[in-house]
Amino acid sequence: MRKNIVAGNWKMNMTLPEGVALAKELNEKLKSAETNCDVIIAPPFTHLASIVAVVDTNRIKVAAQTCSNKVSGAFTGEVSPDMVKSTGATAVILGHSERRQFFGVTDEQVKEKVDLVIERGMTPIVCIGENLEQREKGIYFDVIGTQVKKALFHLNPDDFRKVILAYEPVWAIGTGKTATAEQAEEVHSFVRKLIASQYGTQVADDTTILYGGSCKPSNARELFSQPDVDGGLIGGASLKADDFMGIITAF
Repeated sequence: MRKNIVAGNWKMNMTLPEGVALAKELNEKLKSAETNCDVIIAPPFTHLASIVAVVDTNRIKVAAQTCSNKVSGAFTGEVSPDMVKSTGATAVILGHSERRQFFGVTDEQVKEKVDLVIERGMTPIVCIGENLEQREKGIYFDVIGTQVKKALFHLNPDDFRKVILAYEPVWAIGTGKTATAEQAEEVHSFVRKLIASQYGTQVADDTTILYGGSCKPSNARELFSQPDVDGGLIGGASLKADDFMGIITAF
């Protein structure tokens, strides 16, 4: 059975004291809440070890927002998978649209990062999605299919089962636009069928696919009610505990 997951990507927000305070607040709220999903938060690198230390990691998993595709060496400013793991983080977001757009991350690099993250026993959260031009041209299935195949289809079935996917319609991130629940379901269903064609129906049915485009408390329930939408990768709404809890309790 695939897991329902709500993951918060803090991006480049929150000082260390602010981030620790938010994590503590979320931890307290979750103690008394009935939830039907797993919860992940992805603070900046500088916060990881401090936040792992103040949350119940059985209740809140902590993820990094990216990592290097190199193990070590003269790569100033980079953070290796081993460094991430040493903080106590157990997952890594890979191939986020902002990393692709602003930092030139390629599908090949995502593939290399996926392998390193899995080798170290962490969970890769792999982002896929089309920009506005690709959506309007009607080539988004081609774009998304290529991203999935290049980054993941080299994996054996056992390793593929360790992957979480996150569909990000890039045109709906930080723009106030949101894909309709039907648009989200259309892509999630396509991705699940693509996985089935490579790994079989059982693996596809067990794969968690999150929606990552301007999900908030007001639309989470409708999105999560779709048969192939298994949760959300949340940006802005994860920066306030009450908003994030509103999405968590949408399940």
